[in-house]
Amino acid sequence: MPSLALVSRFAVAFSATLALAAVLGNFLLARSRNAPIRAEKRSPVATGTMLAFFGALYVVLRFRLGEIYAPKAAMVLGLVLLAAGTVGNILGRLALAGNWGDHVVMYRDHQLVASGIYRWVRHPLYASLIWMASGASLIFGNPLALAMVLVIFLPAMIYRARQEEAILSATFPNYAQYRRRTGMFLPMPWLK
Repeated sequence: MPSLALVSRFAVAFSATLALAAVLGNFLLARSRNAPIRAEKRSPVATGTMLAFFGALYVVLRFRLGEIYAPKAAMVLGLVLLAAGTVGNILGRLALAGNWGDHVVMYRDHQLVASGIYRWVRHPLYASLIWMASGASLIFGNPLALAMVLVIFLPAMIYRARQEEAILSATFPNYAQYRRRTGMFLPMPWLK
């Protein structure tokens, strides 16, 4: 029977591969869609900078920089976060479909997506990446990697989400109500 450490490392590699394939799918769909744009804001937080962050995170994890012993409970919690992030990422991309953009973009036929996983989390793609990276950090017992996620990546995702929310609020009158009842990165059922 494979060890928890081996299963966890496979899960991290599988999740990363699935997320990269989903991003590639978004790029291909966005390119083939070629829809007219209503509003666009170039953002320093885009796919390229996110990939650079994950490249740096990979180096820290791969070369065990800052790694300590990972207790079984941390590895299990990491697996739960990783699985939730992977599922959330795929569900978010499927629900968002053609509304995805590398930068903050509002298409002329843009629809406010508030169903599926978007019913629970306003930014499931960003949330899922935070969950996946945090999970991998716990699986590998790496506080340096977790600090990178919390100090660098989380603020970058908040910045990007707020950029999007400014355009969504200006475009969709019902966005303020949606925002009040839906958590940014975590489900908040008590807001409903």
